[in-house]
Amino acid sequence: MSRGVEGGGDIPTIFNPHRVRAPPNLVVTGTASNGPFSPALTHSDSVSGSQNKDSLPDESRRGGAGEKLKSCRNSCCSKSAKKIYFGVCVTVCVTASWVGSTHSFKYLYYIGNKTHHHYNPHSNFSSTHQSKLVHFDAPFFTTWFCTAWTTLFFPIYFIYQLTVNKCTSTPELIRESFQNFRDKGFTTARFLTRCSLFCMLWVGTSYMFVYSLRILLATEVMALFATNVSCVYLLSWVILHQQFVGVRIVAVILCDTGVALLAYMDGITDSPTLGGVVLAASSAAGSAVYKVLFKKVIGNASYGQIALFFSVIGLINAALLWPLCLALYFTGVEVIHWDQIPWPALLSASILSLVANLLGNFCVAVTYDLFITLGLITAVPVSAALDVVLYGADFKGMKLAGIILISIGFFLVMFPNNWPDYITRVLRNIILLTHSARYLNQPAEIPLQPIQ
Repeated sequence: MSRGVEGGGDIPTIFNPHRVRAPPNLVVTGTASNGPFSPALTHSDSVSGSQNKDSLPDESRRGGAGEKLKSCRNSCCSKSAKKIYFGVCVTVCVTASWVGSTHSFKYLYYIGNKTHHHYNPHSNFSSTHQSKLVHFDAPFFTTWFCTAWTTLFFPIYFIYQLTVNKCTSTPELIRESFQNFRDKGFTTARFLTRCSLFCMLWVGTSYMFVYSLRILLATEVMALFATNVSCVYLLSWVILHQQFVGVRIVAVILCDTGVALLAYMDGITDSPTLGGVVLAASSAAGSAVYKVLFKKVIGNASYGQIALFFSVIGLINAALLWPLCLALYFTGVEVIHWDQIPWPALLSASILSLVANLLGNFCVAVTYDLFITLGLITAVPVSAALDVVLYGADFKGMKLAGIILISIGFFLVMFPNNWPDYITRVLRNIILLTHSARYLNQPAEIPLQPIQ
């Protein structure tokens, strides 16, 4: 799922997706609280002060509770909180579409290659012979068909803009999308040349992804594709001159170790696993190259530019690459029985891939990019459950270790540049909350009364 979003070469981080530095911890000395549920601690608090707590009027108590409730409601309904709520929904949608599209691709091979059992009655021995009847085995045709659906990017964006901004006219919207590229110095020839190069990169990356599903399970391919986050960091460090972060280099090493474990999980003799892993890892690297080059060549693009760019890629793919599909078909490299094409699975894969790319490119308008990226890794356990149920997969040994290492590396890549400061701040807040809770739970000293 190659994405060319605004800031596509940037790495979203766990603690703060937009990398806005959080304010330092404040030492409160007045009556303001440290949070909606935190009591106000002052230097004048003492045991005697806690004894006079019951003497406060009921009105002030109700007023304090109302202020806390109001501040809690304001914090839960703030702009950042709404982005988080939308982000959770986007992560679920990206996970569902990503898992659905990948398993639809895998299902194409599953139903396209059927094994028939034949019993030979003329044989002297009771034996059953197996023959494989291939109805559909066309990874390039599948790639071409799914890529053609990206032509709908700009029409969807166009319909959305006309629906939301009713005052925007059709010629004005189209002129604005093209004008943004002209302002960056793109002529028509230069723009079409760039689109053609990105189209070749897109098709090549998608072809390797689809072809690897002939060999590997969907979970293994999705885990390998998730390593594109580490590839994006390495390329951004070299090409875009981003800051060097040591923990991300550790993440890259972990991802590479996970790839190596998956490559040799079935041995190296008479096993196609190594070739499938190389294809899936190359697809992840191609996706990273696409993102970083988009950031380098196009820069910060508007949503209209992104929609127009993807639609042109889809048009170039549909107009120029269909002869290659026919050549592969007539030479017998790809097997297609036109009357037995599994259209439901093929259409499901195409639509879900389109939905995943739309979410990845346009949902940054309502949430943080972090939640979109998380959809790549949260899809792995969901896909693993489906593989166990549908294909009886068994995840253990080197296969399980490789997927776990890739997942750990994925999360480490998203650590921010100044992650030690965040860790120190979190530990400091935990210590302060622990001391505050211990102080509040401490029983008050009751003075002894003399015996009369």
